[in-house]
Amino acid sequence: MDEIEIPAHFLCPISLQLMRDPVTVCTGITYDRENIERWLFSCKNNTCPVSKQCLLDRDLTPNHTLRRLIQSWCTLNASLGVERIPTPKSPIDRIQIVKLISAAKRFPESESQLKYLTRLRSIAFEGHRNKTCLESAGVIEFLASTMKNNTTQENSTVLSEAAIEVLFHLNLSEAKLKALVNNEGMQFIESLFHVLRLGSYQSRAYATMLLRSAFGVADPIQLVSVKTVLFVEIMRVLRDKISQQASKAALKLIVELFPWGRNRIKGVEGGAVLVLIELLIDASERRACELILIALNQLCGCAEGRAELLNHAAGVAIVSKKILRVSHVASDRGVRILASICRYSANARVLHEMLQVGAVSKLCLVLQVNCSFKTKERAKEILKLHSAVWKNSPCIPVPLLSSYP
Repeated sequence: MDEIEIPAHFLCPISLQLMRDPVTVCTGITYDRENIERWLFSCKNNTCPVSKQCLLDRDLTPNHTLRRLIQSWCTLNASLGVERIPTPKSPIDRIQIVKLISAAKRFPESESQLKYLTRLRSIAFEGHRNKTCLESAGVIEFLASTMKNNTTQENSTVLSEAAIEVLFHLNLSEAKLKALVNNEGMQFIESLFHVLRLGSYQSRAYATMLLRSAFGVADPIQLVSVKTVLFVEIMRVLRDKISQQASKAALKLIVELFPWGRNRIKGVEGGAVLVLIELLIDASERRACELILIALNQLCGCAEGRAELLNHAAGVAIVSKKILRVSHVASDRGVRILASICRYSANARVLHEMLQVGAVSKLCLVLQVNCSFKTKERAKEILKLHSAVWKNSPCIPVPLLSSYP
């Protein structure tokens, strides 16, 4: 196939690959459907890629003549290894989806509902245009209702899991998500939590990512109303390491939630400090380390969080180790954590531990290297605060003692 010269007008101007489903935009230029839909809907562009003209009408007209020519060319070159492209399905329209949703509402039995949800899933996977049709037909409200109606079934999440998968793959815009959260309130959050608690690994990953998006547009009342059990389940997602995407979403979610109300204390009660320290020990990816340290710094803003970190045998040691080894952001948060401990939770045992694990030496090193001014000032403040205990300690290497303030 690579050695065959494909006629130029058979190639999509975006991908420069053979078109499988040629469609024409209002400027008269023909593209492969998948590529132009990604350009228009995923990348949020409103111009023709070739002519750069503004597309006042986003309708895509199938170019049947060109498709037949491409199929004939494929057939003629079959002996050279060219596969004939299949005739694409006719795009589904809004009326068909409305009928599908109406039928699903008429037959609420689990088996029938699952069949309709499976059909909606396959429609969503067929392209960006279908996702737009699904949204305009009211599928978001239907999916939210399905999830809400099944939260009472303690041992069954099959329908909720199917609905969440469709909802996740619709890639809802911020406006659509905000409308959903405002209309459904905490019931939508409870529906996601139901799957987070009882669903399969994949469904829990979808629920985590949707929760992160939902809380990103939620109002302050919803943010402070979070229960401890939510943090318990989020920690379970992190502990189970379902996927890198789910773990990142879980970390971003707790970072967004901890500053609100009593959420830091709820997080500590949900086991957040222990799980985050264990994750930090194994973490090597830069952004993951940063998010974990940001979350730990937030938790160390309360006495309960500091106590949990100090109770962990590796707490102070791993935080100190990550300073100057990951990024400026990680170093800054690591120094902040040590500052919180030294200001509010320091005792003879803690100060001695900081010497033993190299935390004091690391703070001296911070003063000698290229760090932000605020990070250096914070490190200097910590060293001055406990200089009577640390300054003449043999645990600090001689070259670093010269920088002790």
